[in-house]
Amino acid sequence: MKENDLKRFLDEKASYYEHPKFIETDPIQIPHLYTLKEDIEISGFLTATISWGNRKSILNNAHKLMSLLGNSPYDFIMNHTKANFCNFNGFVHRTFNCTDLSYFITALRHIYTKYDDMEAFFKLHKEDDSFQNAIHHLKKEFFSLPHPSRTKKHISDPHKNSAAKRINMFLRWMIRDTTAGVDLGIWKNLSPAQLSCPLDVHSGNVARKLGILKRKQNDAKALKELDESLRNLDPIDPVKYDYALFGLGVFEKF
Repeated sequence: MKENDLKRFLDEKASYYEHPKFIETDPIQIPHLYTLKEDIEISGFLTATISWGNRKSILNNAHKLMSLLGNSPYDFIMNHTKANFCNFNGFVHRTFNCTDLSYFITALRHIYTKYDDMEAFFKLHKEDDSFQNAIHHLKKEFFSLPHPSRTKKHISDPHKNSAAKRINMFLRWMIRDTTAGVDLGIWKNLSPAQLSCPLDVHSGNVARKLGILKRKQNDAKALKELDESLRNLDPIDPVKYDYALFGLGVFEKF
């Protein structure tokens, strides 16, 4: 497929799938429940953290998680006591359990106390063309407190060759400002041009079939290659094509 034809094809697919009906079956519906910036950030971050596996299970457990936080995530983060962690007993999503959740709550309070909000942290550590360095520093800061060793696996590190799919998805939710009404676009001081595609098995397989990704593994090196291809198609908003790649893979079995 010639580049002009490829761009036209992906633009059409991105426009088709980036529609409010997409929210009905996607984890992005959780941060859409809130209006306070901090509630949107925290609910989005926690939901993205458990966004792997069966989508129905992800949604059920994300709603359950918000209920455990009194449906006021920011207030819970900033005002909880360790006694509140007893309410988490029995919570589990695949390998993410109550121990992990308790530490995530503790670490998030540390982030908000030190940096005011998550946008400020990412603005501080971003590079000119990428948030991957900022993701690396987020993991360092997140686990700068005493923590269970088992919990570190739940935040990926691009510096260890991870594609960091879930955090890149979270960043797309927070930064892309769109009239389509799917992404939330609450971080006004960061550019969508710097976003990276949430690379997973679906987007990776479709990208390879379209010839915009050659590397076989879905890792940080593949993400950099895919980012370059997508930014060549649209340097201002490259990650809109995540909708096209995901939709083609999941809904059209491309």
